[in-house]
Amino acid sequence: MSQSSSSGSNGLTYADAGVDIDAGNAMVDRIKPLVKATSRPGADSDIGGFGGLFDLKGAGFTDPVLVAANDGVGTKLKIAIETGQHRTVGIDLVAMCVNDLIVQGAEPLFFLDYFATGALDVDTATDVVAGIADGCKMAGAALIGGETAEMPGMYAAGDYDLAGFSVGAVERGEILPRQDVADGDVLLGLASSGVHSNGYSMVRKIVELTGLEWSAAAPFAEGLTLGEALMVPTKIYVKPLLAALKETSGIKALAHITGGGLPENLPRVLPKGSSARIDLAKISVPPVFSWLAEKGGVAEAEMLRTFNCGIGMVVVVASDEATAVSAALETAGETVVKIGRIETAGSSPVLFDGALKL
Repeated sequence: MSQSSSSGSNGLTYADAGVDIDAGNAMVDRIKPLVKATSRPGADSDIGGFGGLFDLKGAGFTDPVLVAANDGVGTKLKIAIETGQHRTVGIDLVAMCVNDLIVQGAEPLFFLDYFATGALDVDTATDVVAGIADGCKMAGAALIGGETAEMPGMYAAGDYDLAGFSVGAVERGEILPRQDVADGDVLLGLASSGVHSNGYSMVRKIVELTGLEWSAAAPFAEGLTLGEALMVPTKIYVKPLLAALKETSGIKALAHITGGGLPENLPRVLPKGSSARIDLAKISVPPVFSWLAEKGGVAEAEMLRTFNCGIGMVVVVASDEATAVSAALETAGETVVKIGRIETAGSSPVLFDGALKL
């Protein structure tokens, strides 16, 4: 006797195996207006084809070099899943990619996402893509495509994973870092919005040690729950930096402060023979980091190599242009602080004076 299936006499269907094609189609219909809202010169942002198209000439470039970046959100996704706050991780996903493009002087052009789950929840997936569209608009990038993968058995119920891919362009003579980074150049720090999207395995461990629920009042952020405070999205620095690059001539290098913090990210843009000397006392440390350090008993050195500690982007600028660059960035809405300078190589690529105000 043959075994019957839940689909009746017509035999086994893909839905019986755990993949709902109709749900996927419903999701595409729901996200079409979100995608369309990210349209920019060079892209019409229609989705449904096999690939996304982008016209570099239509975007206004003359002799462009393409720059590509991809990233994820890390275990911050666990908090999103456990709290049901899915929209902001879409912004995080875009931010982690486009902030890596702007540090090379590149304007983000387009973005693609990859959403993988065991069983597609259309509401959750739509929230995530809505956040991705939010991030794309903040960065000026078109959301020209993506992939939703429904893979039964690969993920626990309710779990999902994200990856983002972005491409930008920069005119050939304007690629960063410049080759003239030199002794005496000034380091400007741009304030972060919080933890951004790095170090969340430690964040989750510390929260576990405190015994607090995500719904508890955040001890370091009045009016927010712990979950809400820790889900504040990564700051997107693209438009202020593009404006400063256009309006001034002193920016020599940029460093996105992600995993590894200041000690591991600044050396990536410094020439051999140079060190970055930073006055830690100049950094305004957001309360979330003080709370994490206290509750986790985390030493300053470990904080610095795990978190951004309040500085999400570092701008290396010629000393005589520092005032103009700071003004341009502040006009664009950034909080800017002079945190140090470049000097002849010392005992380490990054040298710290003072202490963080944890």
